Amino acid sequence: MQKITPFLWFNDNADEAIKFYTSVFKNSKLINASYYGDAGPGPKGTIMTATIELEGQRFMLLNGGPIFKFTEAISLFISCKNQEEIDYYWNKLIEGGGQPSQCGWLKDKFGLSWQVVPEILGELIGGKDPRRANNAMQAMLKMSKLDIKKLKEAYDQ
Repeated sequence: MQKITPFLWFNDNADEAIKFYTSVFKNSKLINASYYGDAGPGPKGTIMTATIELEGQRFMLLNGGPIFKFTEAISLFISCKNQEEIDYYWNKLIEGGGQPSQCGWLKDKFGLSWQVVPEILGELIGGKDPRRANNAMQAMLKMSKLDIKKLKEAYDQ
């Protein structure tokens, strides 16, 4: 069992989030769920908490109601091998009401922030040649969904 597990608070739609996230990530599963009973505070029979696993990372979800909302101060980072993976995760995560942001960031339909980033990004924006790294950084700052080809072209200028 992992020592630290992100705990995500949902506004009474954790069941929908479970279905959504386990459909987006191919290597995923519902580990367990507990349900509200007569004592509440949620409606009897609805999910209180659940643990899911996405690509080997466990998350606990809570149907906690509207008290707290997600913020961009925390995001989940997806390291992608190629543009095909970037396109897949980007399109899936903004599906159904998500919102694109800048520099590979987006919010999904639940308001949870994600970063969909190519593995090579660190080499491009942190490269040993400051001029080339700056070119890649400037290109990234103009992007919403990251484009590996354009980042490499900027780096190679």
